[in-house]
Amino acid sequence: MSRSQGSSLKRKRPDTNTASQPLLDAERVLYDLIRSKEDMGIWTRDMKRETNLPDNVVTKSLKALQVKKLIKEVVNIQSKGRKHYMAVEFEPSKELTGGAWYVEGNLDTEYIKILKETCVRVLSKLKVATAEGISESINKTGLCATECSTQQIAEILRALVLDNEIMEVRSSGSGEFSSIPIGAVCYRCTNKGGLGGGGPTIGAMASIPCGVCPRITQCTPDGIISPKTCAYYTKWLDF
Repeated sequence: MSRSQGSSLKRKRPDTNTASQPLLDAERVLYDLIRSKEDMGIWTRDMKRETNLPDNVVTKSLKALQVKKLIKEVVNIQSKGRKHYMAVEFEPSKELTGGAWYVEGNLDTEYIKILKETCVRVLSKLKVATAEGISESINKTGLCATECSTQQIAEILRALVLDNEIMEVRSSGSGEFSSIPIGAVCYRCTNKGGLGGGGPTIGAMASIPCGVCPRITQCTPDGIISPKTCAYYTKWLDF
């Protein structure tokens, strides 16, 4: 599904009704287990462990539940090779999907690139702005096909700081910062000369990749996201 089709980031409201279709005993056991996991779903191996059902029974029951449109297979970005299932009335949690930056389990690099370019363009026009101000400007002008949350824009801005495209500064409350509360975190393009208006200071953590990384909570020594594979961290160490 493309972003231009306006994919929703909201989860569906869970249906409190249980399956009305007749189910075999094994199907009922599996369905109740899968449904109890809500938006986290469950891996097939965990199903077998928790139900003690034979492999062939689990495989056959899962196919039957899918045909009856009671469950669906979802992608877990942390373990793409594992079959993960969820009741159809739930939408996968961000822990499974990777959040707004993933589509069907794949990082949406094109969307991220467009948002980066859009943020830089808006910031060049505004000169200095907070994440909220940039988000409001983008949504008001309709520069993106889908509405962007302030959190999404904040993550993009942090990535741009790491790319040295923009800098994080603190408002002094005067001059060009007069409309921004004193001490509030805001951003400006790095190629703009003159830091007048009361001498804003660059955020203390702006130069340290880990301090502004939007994926810091998912970063582990041996995980998919780790210091060993982080281009920003390597670049910072070399610097």
